[in-house]
Amino acid sequence: MKSAPYTDFALSFCYLRFMAAMPRLCGVILAAGESSRMGTDKALLPWPPAAPGTAASGQTFLSAAIESLNAFSEMVLVVAGENASNIAPVVFASGADLVTNPAPQRGQFSSLQVGLHEVLNHGRDAALVTLVDRPPANTATLQILCDAFASAEYGKWAIVPEYRGKHGHPVLLAREMIEAFLKAAPTANAQDIEHQNQQHIEYIAVDDPAVTLNVDTPEDYAALSSSASPRSQSS
Repeated sequence: MKSAPYTDFALSFCYLRFMAAMPRLCGVILAAGESSRMGTDKALLPWPPAAPGTAASGQTFLSAAIESLNAFSEMVLVVAGENASNIAPVVFASGADLVTNPAPQRGQFSSLQVGLHEVLNHGRDAALVTLVDRPPANTATLQILCDAFASAEYGKWAIVPEYRGKHGHPVLLAREMIEAFLKAAPTANAQDIEHQNQQHIEYIAVDDPAVTLNVDTPEDYAALSSSASPRSQSS
């Protein structure tokens, strides 16, 4: 029988080998949209919406998104457009880095390409990508997705959350999927690339409506009642 010190060493060695094999995650938040239907930059909307007669939490959609990804990433990049100067204070105060899409009018896919290009430039080989116009996924959801990504079988390039049959964000992208997005034409869209590589994507069911909830209009935002309280770190 092996001695306890040997066993402890073996377990530690296996753990270190597992950690060394883990992709180096970089969070990416796409925040370059014009927010034309909302009438104000969605990135700076208070999160959660304050109930009548109560004080706002001090968080915004953007700062909450950065905070949620920071817990699971080595660094977080925020892709901005013409709103870069407006959101920069929130980005830097939250410990993230700002990347500017020089041509945000080309659409969200162009911002994705800009962000993923910077992921590789920063020496990371995997990305945790989300959109700024939705409440952040809860901590338990992010843990489930990261665990699935770490244990995904060979040939799986992406992990995508699914709530009640609908796909959402954040998504985890391995280097192969990042390269597939970067090789695509600027006029392409992410959904087309995903469909072309369907066999390489694993969909994970989660009990979290935030992963599919878009907030595009004042009515959408108003519908997020005071019951949509911040998710605790243990939820």
